[in-house]
Amino acid sequence: MGLNKPTVPLGTIIDEFSLSPAYMPEDGREREITIAEVNRPGLAFAGYFNRFEPARIQLVGIVEHAYLESMDPDVRKKMYADFFSRRPVAVIITSGNKPSEEMCTMAAYYEVPLLLTESLTSEFLAALIASLNLHLAPRITIHGGFVEVYGEGVLILGESGIGKSETAIELVKRGHRLIADDAVDIKRVSAVSLVGSSPELIQYYIELRGIGIIDVRRIFGMGSVKETERVNMIIKLEAWTKGKTYDRFGLETEYTNILGIDVPTTTLPVRPGRNLAVVIEIAAMNNRQKKMGYNTAEEFNKKLMEVYGGASPMV
Repeated sequence: MGLNKPTVPLGTIIDEFSLSPAYMPEDGREREITIAEVNRPGLAFAGYFNRFEPARIQLVGIVEHAYLESMDPDVRKKMYADFFSRRPVAVIITSGNKPSEEMCTMAAYYEVPLLLTESLTSEFLAALIASLNLHLAPRITIHGGFVEVYGEGVLILGESGIGKSETAIELVKRGHRLIADDAVDIKRVSAVSLVGSSPELIQYYIELRGIGIIDVRRIFGMGSVKETERVNMIIKLEAWTKGKTYDRFGLETEYTNILGIDVPTTTLPVRPGRNLAVVIEIAAMNNRQKKMGYNTAEEFNKKLMEVYGGASPMV
């Protein structure tokens, strides 16, 4: 399990939003964006640079542009020097406005990318923040398999050789979809959501001991794979241990914390003759049913309590 610090090249943002360069330094497209926050530099243009963060993209909207136009030329020239000398990662001018010659000169002198968009400020700001949040979402790589089963993203964990890949391929054969095998890249895309995908190098491939590497997409067709899915639940496979007590009723839900989010977790003991693919299908349907407001274990426990006068034998 490895935690990765994500970055995104400025060139990716330029291409995604079709930004036009007013000035672009030689290495401008390769400059790394490291934080998702975006700044509108009105206070900076007024001379207040306390807590100014040059790692943020600076967005010059209609109000900032009008303020710049209203400034005394000598004051404006000094302000441009103060602003661009802090070398913000990029400056984007919105709403079809054009930079003055002074601005372009200072951007070039300090080698700050200066970009243009026809989009309105509020619309562009919302879209840019959403994009940066996705690109820069906290992420981690976990050893395991990831499949979509009845619309539920099921992360399969366990020791090497326990049967994760065999279980995943059996689920694919039963009509479900593979997202990743062996390594799963997981992003935290919101306060409550994790999204899993496969590292690009091994996407669509699965390793089966004794057979080798197979291409799931080519053998089972395009409908057998998927690029991303939300992580809805975790299945932990472990070797059956004689004498160990396993949950038989499901009244208590176990959770695994990934990137600060608790994910419902079920531990499945593995032994010969047990059809794990079928069990995981049932677990996925049961998890989906719980999210829809019906918990079978709780309902059954209520019935037992009615029969036994308030004392449940399940507890």
